[in-house]
Amino acid sequence: MDCFSCSNQECVIKKNCRQEKLHPFIQKKATLRCKKGQSFIIEGSPVHGLYFVQDGKVKVAKTGLNGKEQIVRFTGNGETIGHRGFGAGQTYQINAVALENTVLCNFSSDTLHQMLLEVPTLTYDLMTFYAEELNRSETKVKKFAQMTVREKVIDALLYFNRKFGRTHDLLNLRLSRKEISDFAGTTEEQVIRTLSALRKEGLIETPGKRIAIKNVELLRKEISEHNYFLDS
Repeated sequence: MDCFSCSNQECVIKKNCRQEKLHPFIQKKATLRCKKGQSFIIEGSPVHGLYFVQDGKVKVAKTGLNGKEQIVRFTGNGETIGHRGFGAGQTYQINAVALENTVLCNFSSDTLHQMLLEVPTLTYDLMTFYAEELNRSETKVKKFAQMTVREKVIDALLYFNRKFGRTHDLLNLRLSRKEISDFAGTTEEQVIRTLSALRKEGLIETPGKRIAIKNVELLRKEISEHNYFLDS
C-alpha cells in the first residue's frame, strides 16, 4: 500500500505525504511483513531507520536486570517504532516483536535525514512525537514508584482498553499474564492474583486467556488519585 491510500491518518508520514517535496522519498519506502511472534528489531543491532505500523500490533521491550524483559510500550496502526535509535546512536536500545501478523513500513536513516531537512512540517510532527514519548516515559517512572500492585495492573488494563479498544467487552489484544506483568512492572504471580480478585469482584472476566472489562468506570475510579496516568 502506498502512503497516499493509507488509512492511518495519525502516521507522521501520512500527515505530510501530500507535500510534493516528500514524494521522491516515499518511493524509497520498504515494506516488511512479519508473522506473529517475529522479531524485527533486536536490542543492540545496528540502526536501520524507523518503522511505521501499517497494520498490526507490536510490543516494544528492553532487557532489564538479570535479563528480565520490561515492555515499554505497545504500538498499533500508524505508530512509530525505533525512534530512540534514530539520530541517537548506532544501535537500537529496544526489541520489537509482532503480536499478530503485521505489516510495517521502513524508511532508512539516510532517507529520513533527507526527509527531515526537506520537509519542516514532518520535522515538527516528529519532534512533537518525541516530546509526547518522553512525557509518557517520565509518567511511567512515577507510576512504578507510587502505585500499588493492584493499581499497576488496573492501569495496564485501562491502557490496553484505551489503545486497542474492546469487542463485546473483550480487549482487542491477546497477552499472556507474563506480558502483562512485564508491562505493569510487577510479577506474573501478582498479576494472576490481581486478575483473580478483580474477577471475583465482577470488574472483569477471563474467558480462556482473554480479558473482558465489565466496568471501566469503576476501574478508573480506583486509580483516580493518579489521574495523570489515565491518558498516558
